[in-house]
Amino acid sequence: MSSEKSFSRIRRLASILGLATALSTASAAAAFAGAPKVVTTIKPLQSLAASIMEGVGTPTVLIDGAASPHGYSLKPSQAAQLQNANVVFWIGESLETSLEKPLDSLAGKADVVELMQAKGLHLVPFRLGNGFGPHVHEGEGGDHDDHDHDAGHEAAHDEHGHGEEGHHHEGTDPHLWLDPENARIMAEVMADHLAAADPANAGTYRANFDKLNARLSELEAEIKTELEPAHGKTFVVFHDAYHYFEDRFGLAASGSITLNPESPPGADRLNEIQQRIKTDGVVCVFGEPQFEPKLVSVVLEGTDARMATLDPLGTGLTNGPGLYEQLLKGIAKTMTNCLTGK
Repeated sequence: MSSEKSFSRIRRLASILGLATALSTASAAAAFAGAPKVVTTIKPLQSLAASIMEGVGTPTVLIDGAASPHGYSLKPSQAAQLQNANVVFWIGESLETSLEKPLDSLAGKADVVELMQAKGLHLVPFRLGNGFGPHVHEGEGGDHDDHDHDAGHEAAHDEHGHGEEGHHHEGTDPHLWLDPENARIMAEVMADHLAAADPANAGTYRANFDKLNARLSELEAEIKTELEPAHGKTFVVFHDAYHYFEDRFGLAASGSITLNPESPPGADRLNEIQQRIKTDGVVCVFGEPQFEPKLVSVVLEGTDARMATLDPLGTGLTNGPGLYEQLLKGIAKTMTNCLTGK
């Protein structure tokens, strides 16, 4: 065969291969462009959704940085995200109370998934009594003698939405992502809804869930080992956000500084917690980056307790698939270090 003919065949082959590559690239781009637009409310949910969507698309998060989900104000750009969303994942109105109406009005075309309603979740009630306070604290936010609320629903609205320090939580605690078993269930619900919204990538969502499922089992075992030295130590949290984490890993807070994270505790409440720190032999008091650190300093005055910061939302962590695992590992390490004096 002449060298000219050989060269011609090579050029044709290169052309065919180039076309195939271009078609493959275009197909991948089209698949990515057609991926569902997914919005999550808080960073831990964004992380779980990002793990499920890895290789397909990236979910957005509304409540980022140091913002708290308790009483969050939606920005105009985020309203547009909700209007364009195909799927929205949130915990529920008892956590992201201020987002309930925007979700109804703006995300009407989306599949809005309230993860707190997922079947099989391990749910715990808000803690009442002892260091977490009775139902009503007179003198800390007004007189609340008339209570005929439905269990949990209206109580959560009042506690989170109206800033009443005296009106403590009732019903179910919404900080359920801090239990990795609950994260597993929520991630599977995400995979199911994403597969329904985007059947072309259903196999990827399921495979990604299987990988995440295995990582969560490893995470739980690692945290159990990390926390072993902390068992039996007493501590106080800023607000009652860690019940799920404590319940899963065999810990128990002695109380919380505030009963309502959106309303500063009164002097009586601070004095009460300060006395509890002394009488219960509290080893550590944990603040949070979303709230005023001076309050922790106040209750520590005249005590031997140490201070550290717990972050239930992963404020300083980079959004993405790895955030959830980093978040729980960080909480475990901070607790162990503070409670054992490392």
